This record gives sequence, structure tokens and C-alpha cells, in this order.
Amino acid sequence: MAAEELSNKRVIFKDYVTGYPKEEDMILTSATVPSKVPQGSTAVLLKNLYLSCDPYMRGRMSKPINHSYTDAFTPGSVIIGYGVSKVVDSGHPDFSPGDLVWGITGWEEYTLVTAPKGLTKIKYTDVPLSYYTGILGMPGLTAYVGFHEICSPKKGETVYVSAASGAVGQLVGQFAKLMGCYVVGSAGTKEKVGLLKTKFGFDDAFNYKEEEDLDAALKRCFPDGIDIYFENVGGKMLDAVLLNMRVHGRIAVCGLISQYNLTQREGIYNMTAIVTKRIKMQGFIEPDHKNLYPQFLEAVIQYIRDGQVVYVEDIAEGIEKAPSALIGLFTGRNVGKQDP
Repeated sequence: MAAEELSNKRVIFKDYVTGYPKEEDMILTSATVPSKVPQGSTAVLLKNLYLSCDPYMRGRMSKPINHSYTDAFTPGSVIIGYGVSKVVDSGHPDFSPGDLVWGITGWEEYTLVTAPKGLTKIKYTDVPLSYYTGILGMPGLTAYVGFHEICSPKKGETVYVSAASGAVGQLVGQFAKLMGCYVVGSAGTKEKVGLLKTKFGFDDAFNYKEEEDLDAALKRCFPDGIDIYFENVGGKMLDAVLLNMRVHGRIAVCGLISQYNLTQREGIYNMTAIVTKRIKMQGFIEPDHKNLYPQFLEAVIQYIRDGQVVYVEDIAEGIEKAPSALIGLFTGRNVGKQDP
């Protein structure tokens, strides 16, 4: 007997993007998917519960000219990204119907994953499942690795976080406070700056859009300089930070969101500071550090349960809202971690 067909709304990537992406670059369509995995396969059929909007996805929307750590999206195919899902059917010995998992899935209601080795079973369900697209998923591990492994923080050091109210930045600031550091963040609205100081416990924060001189703003916040900079922005912000780093400072380069949609990217002019101040500046990506996930999970789940770390999410209901939610990342519309 043939398997029942399930109705499946999907978000299709239309074509490669130049400049700022638009909702029209993604198309909502309907299809069907069999309710059972192919007989004899090790595939897993997922019902997607939460999908994640992340800044790195912008790079996947560009024509693949230079090699990157992720492949470009394929025009005419479903968009893929991180998500939280429930197993509907499985031919894989490690997964059973009813299991909750997080990992790479499709922007659709149901996804057939033919190689499920990248899926992680959800261990703790006493927190919102959406946390596994954020604080307990890729953004959380990114913050943990970038701060603790790349930056090698010490108690009493000064820490600056750009895009500090986002999915990663809000956690870096809180991890730094737990280490006993002095932490300042920047964001793009009065509301977000308020969140940094009142919700996330940053020592200070400023709205970069209201600062005529970023160098002066950083000198005001860090009169003795910056030991650690968690870089999410790039461009003029990075240039100003370099002037304000302390000798033997560390910079973890997580992202450069100010540059992603530019057709002509901005140059950096204060690179000599890396030499004169002996600064360590290192780029990193979360997939290189998956081996630390169990350690990270046990630490952060306890922080959550003890109320030592809080997390703000911005959730849009329904797959129809996914394109708008993704576009909002690049205009600063979201407050906290964005999920459709």
C-alpha cells in the first residue's frame, strides 16, 4: 500500500541576490511528501516545529564566486537552515518516531533527511523547544566557543560586544558577566540598548546610530581600553575598535553583518594596531567545535535553570512569515533571536 501523502508548504529560493535581499527572492509554494521514509533507507522524516533565521544565510543567497564554509542555496530549491523538529518516521537506528531533534532541515512543514548524522536529539525538554534554535543550539555554542575558547577571558577584563542584542551577542555579554568581566554592548535602537542594561546585565550600552564618532564612543565606555572584542559587525565599527584595543587584546570574529549586503565592501584602515598592540584576531565557525556541545549544553542548561542567563526570542508564527523574518535581520527589525 502506498504511503499517505502529507501536504507540505515550502519556501523556495528564487535566484541569487545582489545587495539587500527582498521577500520576493523567496517563494511560498505547496507540495506533498510521503508520510513514510523509503523502504530500506536510513532516512528520517521530520515535522518542523521551529525554523531559525540566521545572518550567515545571507551569504548562501549570493552567487557562489568564492569558496565558503557553506554551499550557496540552489535557485528553485527549498531554503535550508537550522530548525527544531519531531521525527514522524525513521529508517535510521538512532532515531524513532516521536523523537525531538535539532539540526539542519528545510524551510517547509515536513523534511525528508536522507543523511541524518547532522541531527542532534534534544536531551532536555524543561525549557522552550525554540531554545534549540538559539541559546541551546548553533547561536549558543557560537557564543560559548567564541568567548571562552577564542578569547580566553580572565576575571576583571573589559569586554565589548557589537550587535549585542542579537542571538549570539546577548549570550556573550552574559557569559562575560558570569566570568566577572566589565561588559559594554552596542545596538541600533533605544529599546535594544535598554534590554542590554536591564535584561541582560551589561554594565553599559550605547546606540551606535546616535554616535557621530565611534572612536569617541568607545573611549567614553572604555577609558583604559578593550581587552576582548566579540565582532559581529565589521566595517567602521571594527576600525574604531582597533584603535581602542589594549596590548595583547583578543578579537573573536563571529560575523560582519554590516558588510553582507554591500556591493562594494568597506575597507579597514587601522590594521597596524594588530601589530603595535600585539592583538590576536581570529575568525571561527561553530561547526568546527561540535565536539564541545555536550560540555556547553550541561553548563548552559544549568545557567538557565538557575536564572543566571536569560534569553530573548522574536518568534513569527507560521512558515508564511519566514521570508519577512529573515529580511528583518538585516534591517534590525528583530529584537533577540529571530525564528519564523
